[in-house]
Amino acid sequence: MTIDQAQQQVDHWIKTVGVRYFNELTNLGILMEEVGELSRLMVRTYGEQSFKESDKGKEIADEMADVLWVLICLANQTGVNLTEALQKNFEKKHIRDAERHKQNDKLQ
Repeated sequence: MTIDQAQQQVDHWIKTVGVRYFNELTNLGILMEEVGELSRLMVRTYGEQSFKESDKGKEIADEMADVLWVLICLANQTGVNLTEALQKNFEKKHIRDAERHKQNDKLQ
């Protein structure tokens, strides 16, 4: 699935199953909630915090997909083509960071 196809499929699902998009601010809040859930699981999986009973059975991939879903919703609502945005972001990083990371002693 391409990013463009994902945007189209999310839009179709929202309009046929989900009835309509939540407004942009609601989706921003949901995005923050989903990022928090991903963060919680990452901290417990790779960090030093212990799992709680309520954390068991959750998967990092599913939490990442939840974040991606809401981000795609926001992109659709605001007219952002994520494929184009990501391509431009790669170009920006290539120009800005072409030598910066190679010169970072902490990364050696």
